[in-house]
Amino acid sequence: MHTVVHLWAADAPAQLLPARQLMAFTLASHIILVPMGVALPLITLVMHHRGLRRNDPTALLLARRWSAVMAVQFAIGVVTGTVLSFEFGLLWPGLIGTWGDVFGIGFGVEAWAFFLEAVLIAVYLYGWRRLPPRTHFLLGFPLPATALLGAFGILSANAWMNTPRGFTLDSQGRPVDVDVWKAIFTPMFGPQYWHFVVAMLMTAGYVVAGVYAVGWLRGRRDHYHRLGFTVPFTVAAAATPVQLVLGDSITRAVFREQPVKFAAMEIVWKTDSHVPEYLFGRLHPDGSVSGGIKFPQLDSILAGFSPDTVVRGLSSVPAGDRPNATQATIAHTAFDVMVCIGSLLALLAAWYGLAWLRHRRPPVSRWFYRGAAGAGAGSVVAVECGWVTTEVGRQPWIVYQNMRVAEAVTSTRPAALWTMFGLVIAVYVCIFAAFLVVLLKMRDRWRLADAPAAPGAGDTAGAGETPQAPEAPESVTPYGPRPPLRDDDTDPAGRGRGGGA
Repeated sequence: MHTVVHLWAADAPAQLLPARQLMAFTLASHIILVPMGVALPLITLVMHHRGLRRNDPTALLLARRWSAVMAVQFAIGVVTGTVLSFEFGLLWPGLIGTWGDVFGIGFGVEAWAFFLEAVLIAVYLYGWRRLPPRTHFLLGFPLPATALLGAFGILSANAWMNTPRGFTLDSQGRPVDVDVWKAIFTPMFGPQYWHFVVAMLMTAGYVVAGVYAVGWLRGRRDHYHRLGFTVPFTVAAAATPVQLVLGDSITRAVFREQPVKFAAMEIVWKTDSHVPEYLFGRLHPDGSVSGGIKFPQLDSILAGFSPDTVVRGLSSVPAGDRPNATQATIAHTAFDVMVCIGSLLALLAAWYGLAWLRHRRPPVSRWFYRGAAGAGAGSVVAVECGWVTTEVGRQPWIVYQNMRVAEAVTSTRPAALWTMFGLVIAVYVCIFAAFLVVLLKMRDRWRLADAPAAPGAGDTAGAGETPQAPEAPESVTPYGPRPPLRDDDTDPAGRGRGGGA
């Protein structure tokens, strides 16, 4: 209760707390799926290309299985993304009603990208056994572009909320004379977009590689598991140093464009130079900081490459126009957790790179694979923390310096919002449980398909018939190349059943 009092002002609408909690829960749930939706198509196509170029059936097998996971994930993302779309209008009518004409183009772009991606995923899945290999691969080639287009739409809307541009206000304070290009390409769009895209690539790569790292730790060290680990981990490891540069870039953009948010991220109370950097720590309402590790002058150096750099503090603006002490502490903690995880991932990527340079193979240490197994979960946590930093650090504004969150919230009764929140939690628990069950079923089916045929298989064949092993489960699904043809494997017209990728 003490935290709630600090998070929400006494004169805030009663609907604000349940609306914020509901939006936060659905966003946090949806963002778990986003990395796989944005980056898994690219990783799958990298594996698919390897399989075609090297004539490697194991690589093609992995690509077709990942495409199945991609389709299931996309279906779940449709549900959670649709809920979010409705919540924007239902929970924040003030935002959509006032500013929808300015930044709504981003949601339109995302919707078109979503439908195009759905068609392309369907074609890619359907084409595994029905199209020539090169044609099939080329039809899947646009998938990463549509995923990036969807991210473009969403990030342009969020960047606009952080640095609103492309409009003027009339005498009643309503936006007019909208410039669509300026509304899309705001000062924060470039830093946010590329930071987000590379984060998705890292997260998807580390999550997929983590599955096979666990298999390595359990003794599965065949070509299938080595390849399943190496390709996605290489993609993620290559993206990690790039993300360090992009992370620094977006932090400097926040320092320039949203100095109050930067002060919250770094828990800076007074405007000054030679500002220290705190690793963790808690900001109090009187401006003091307790706990954490203090590095003298480092914040000024990081912000402007000089200890003389002046960093604007939270106290430079009225209390109603800045995050309060609790919100600043939350943003600061989330930011530090994200940076720490990113630094650990960079060390893991460096370990991997050095092993390749010296031995032309991944490390063999169990500690490396333990780290790789945890890298996926760590990446997801870092993505969640990045979202928390962005949204909590912007408080109390929903449109930075133009509209407060309290002005945008719905007038629906709080009891109804709390009831809706409970229902959403129950539905999401069922959805994600079903998602997990489907993934586990797919894993079990694939393990059964990979298992060698049991001795005596086909002993029940009739007299005079040649005993044959039962067909593997994978051979009757549309997710991969057909098995090699046998001489007698023809239809009555004499045509072979094979073909495809």
